[in-house]
Amino acid sequence: MSSHTLLQSLHDNLSSRAQVKSVFGDPVTAGDKTIIPVAKIAYGFGAGAGTGGLGDTRPKGEGGGGGGGVRAIPIGVFEVGPRETRFVAIQDRKKLAGSLLVGAALGLLFARRRRRQ
Repeated sequence: MSSHTLLQSLHDNLSSRAQVKSVFGDPVTAGDKTIIPVAKIAYGFGAGAGTGGLGDTRPKGEGGGGGGGVRAIPIGVFEVGPRETRFVAIQDRKKLAGSLLVGAALGLLFARRRRRQ
């Protein structure tokens, strides 16, 4: 298998699976509202190949390999109703907590400097 064929195969396989529907399923209808999940999808892949040996110390060789991965990050949902459609964001609590801690630490640092003056 050539390296181009291997990369094309990896790309086709990953791109067919890197979909919001693969992670969250179909939109859900409840009453008069429909909820549509939204995610950020990222995928990457790589491959390598080789031929020949290194001088007389190693026999002739061949090589090859490849791999890839998919990452899905939920970012929110669209809520579609008869009167309005709105986007409801999903907040990352870890980032929010980290931001609050950094803000509190900076506040204490500036308060301490202000007292010294």
